[in-house]
Amino acid sequence: MRRLLYVPIIHTEADMGSVAPAIEGKSASVTGENKWARHKETVSKFWESLTHYFDSLDATHLKIYQDGLLAEGELGKRIVEEGANRGGKNQQIILDLLEKGAEIRKTEDTSLLEEEYEYITKLAQSKSTAEMDIAYATYKLHKDRLMEERDRFVAKTINGTLREGEVGILFMGSLHNVVRYLHKDIVVEHVKDREKVNAYLKKLISKRNSKRFEQLARYLASPATSSIHGEEVQSANMN
Repeated sequence: MRRLLYVPIIHTEADMGSVAPAIEGKSASVTGENKWARHKETVSKFWESLTHYFDSLDATHLKIYQDGLLAEGELGKRIVEEGANRGGKNQQIILDLLEKGAEIRKTEDTSLLEEEYEYITKLAQSKSTAEMDIAYATYKLHKDRLMEERDRFVAKTINGTLREGEVGILFMGSLHNVVRYLHKDIVVEHVKDREKVNAYLKKLISKRNSKRFEQLARYLASPATSSIHGEEVQSANMN
């Protein structure tokens, strides 16, 4: 049996690199300052819940696949360390797991990431409404194709490298849907419900402050759970 912990993630400023300030400003203008502040509080608690969850795992022999990761081994670890030093919560969790015996694996395709980053950079650095409209229209034209190609590539990587008896972890942006392309013999355990995470993000950009938004925010901040936990992970790693 092959098993995979699936973690649908919400990116933080530390993940955005040089375009973070522009994205931060544009996001706050879309949602409103108060709602954006509430969102940042929710995301902080979301990552706290994931940190507590992974702190309790026996990481020995766990195989880690990470959104945007283009290397493995020592180079992959250095990339993770750089992200952790910038304050990346995702990378801090991975670094802790690596120090407890986990292994990181190359996950993504360079050309696909470079193409997507180019569109996002042009959108984030737009200086006028007209520039933003053009950049957004261009990105929207290619977004679905890029996301599907990335999902297929990540799934192909996991299908080909996660071996019988191993337990893997995939940290992937919640809008992605890698699971549909995984081989059927891989048992997937969801640490957070991807559909609820995405429903929260939709409510975030809604003009209404609904009760559902607050319910979903509380869910994101609640303790993470999965049947692959504690002794079960240790047992699976020993098979």
